[in-house]
Amino acid sequence: MTDFSRILAGGPETTLIPGPSILPDRVRAAMGRSSIDIYSGSLLGVTARCEAGLREVFGTTGEVFIYAANGHGAWDAALSNTLSRGDKILVLQSGRFASGWGEMASAMGLDVEVLPRDWHSAIDLDAVTRRLAADKAHSIRAVLCVQVDTASGVSNDIGALRQAIDNSAHPALLMVDAVASLGTMAFEFDNWTVDVAVSASQKGLMSPAGLGFVAASEQAMEAGKTAGLRTRYWDWQARNTTDHYQKYCGTPPEQLLFGLAEAFDMMAEEGLPSIFKRHEILKQATQAAILAWGCVGATANVTDPKTSHLRSRSSTYRMNWPVKSFRFVVTVVA
Repeated sequence: MTDFSRILAGGPETTLIPGPSILPDRVRAAMGRSSIDIYSGSLLGVTARCEAGLREVFGTTGEVFIYAANGHGAWDAALSNTLSRGDKILVLQSGRFASGWGEMASAMGLDVEVLPRDWHSAIDLDAVTRRLAADKAHSIRAVLCVQVDTASGVSNDIGALRQAIDNSAHPALLMVDAVASLGTMAFEFDNWTVDVAVSASQKGLMSPAGLGFVAASEQAMEAGKTAGLRTRYWDWQARNTTDHYQKYCGTPPEQLLFGLAEAFDMMAEEGLPSIFKRHEILKQATQAAILAWGCVGATANVTDPKTSHLRSRSSTYRMNWPVKSFRFVVTVVA
């Protein structure tokens, strides 16, 4: 029997999962340099480049924060900087990760209510409006959701969600997880009036895992002044400073920042509209190819033709081969 694993093992190792995504050679090369002064000098410019890149991909002119953390750390930062123990939040299911964010919130002492939804569907916007309209006392302090759920492959329309919240005339903060989507599709923080958005480095931003990001609105920054869950490491108020060392609450993760800055340079060279269009074309091509395997049991997780546009650029498919059933995720990244 031919051992194809040996024949195919000659090339570079490639991991095709939603994240960490493949690192471009330029990003890897940028990281391979010695550490430099963390208090002054050229590293300040690197941080400024990363912050500018984050504002561009988030679509905001407001505050952005960089953490030595993964996306779950960014979740923690978003919650601890805006809320107090016992506050009520509404979690909008559309797969696994909004629920995971809610589980973290519960462990932090928040009162978590989940608006249930199956793994094949986007958020029910009418249900959001009804639930918030029913909250006459405005006890719900924040609404949590994802733009794209990696596990289900579902994409949510955040602009439409903001409208659904506004239709209820409810003041809850809108918090969005953009870990699986940032840099691969449009995110319009300011235009959609998002209050908090979180993301991470290892997916569409083409960098190693280890950096978490948060964008915060003026309303969120104001809420942070009285947030009872605030801790020194995550604290926006302390990080919102011109003191470079305090921006990171300690030693900056230099090599990760070098790589992220290079990734943003690459994205600027191509331009976000071109990046988003490329992702859309490759998404459609990948999905068409996999769905053509339907004769051997491949189906998309989002199966309704009327809602197929809700399949994200991180798309989940289920394969039912004669010997084994499994799920795999195909992701096209920048």
